[in-house]
Amino acid sequence: MAGGLLAAPLAGEAQQEGKVWRIGFVEAGSASVNRHFLDAFRQGLRELGYLEGSQITIEERWAEGRSELFPALLADLIRLNVDVIVVSSNAGALAAKDATQTIPIIFVAIGDPVALGLALSLGRPGGNLTGLSTLSEDYSAKWVELLKEVVPHTSRLALLWNPKTMLIARAMEVQNRAKALRVTLESFEVVRPDEFDGAFVAMTRKRVDGLIVLADPLTVQYRSRIVALSAQNRLPAIYQFAEFVRVGGLMAYGTSVPALFRRAASYAHRIFRGAIPGDLPVEQPTTFDLVVNLKTAKTLGLTIPQSLLLRADEVIQ
Repeated sequence: MAGGLLAAPLAGEAQQEGKVWRIGFVEAGSASVNRHFLDAFRQGLRELGYLEGSQITIEERWAEGRSELFPALLADLIRLNVDVIVVSSNAGALAAKDATQTIPIIFVAIGDPVALGLALSLGRPGGNLTGLSTLSEDYSAKWVELLKEVVPHTSRLALLWNPKTMLIARAMEVQNRAKALRVTLESFEVVRPDEFDGAFVAMTRKRVDGLIVLADPLTVQYRSRIVALSAQNRLPAIYQFAEFVRVGGLMAYGTSVPALFRRAASYAHRIFRGAIPGDLPVEQPTTFDLVVNLKTAKTLGLTIPQSLLLRADEVIQ
């Protein structure tokens, strides 16, 4: 009996050797602007020795910045009987949880999974979900401090965010830090792309000195539009992801999203080898990137302090 029990896992592994794993990949944005996230995930799989076509196949789906599309995209992947689902954003992870309790789910770039009801704890999430969070106690509060370094006279800031994507905790973190620094924070909510213009008109009326943009499927998808409106209104702005700065934004401080997708491949690898998602701890970011665009600073008539440039991980000329 003992010999049989010991042999069983080995036999199970052997049966999996020739299997072609099917991965469902659901990204919150569109392929035209966020393809590099999928490329990073593919790179992670290649580094682990997986060959696409012979060992894995990827069924990709894109929500185009519209969180309401997640349920239909996920249902389509479930019909295809995928072996694992990789999904980004708070809304995407919640939709995946509602869609299946059996297929392993790897979430990427979400907030607090415990507060969202996606995990029982970070160390042992339970159920069929695990993944990578952007959860950190104080990095979002740094946005206020960084803007004040660049624009020392800052007394009133705008916060642009989508209240429908469960970002209230992050908005409160920014609010608390602004209050501690004696900065008034004005909230501007957007839930559709046609609301951006009106939000910036309202910011101008409030005479804000700068802007903080919270990342979600909507704002990341329309980052070029937000950056253009910031430039048009001569508003110094800071963002959560470097993707905003690479299309002309002033500054970003936060986690590298491509790095998170690359790490997500290791979760898929462990699940393919038999790990239970609920037993795999949720990873939190340990490094944060400060990215500065000097060309944008010059256009806005700003001088970036040398002390800030020395701390920057990337400076775009």
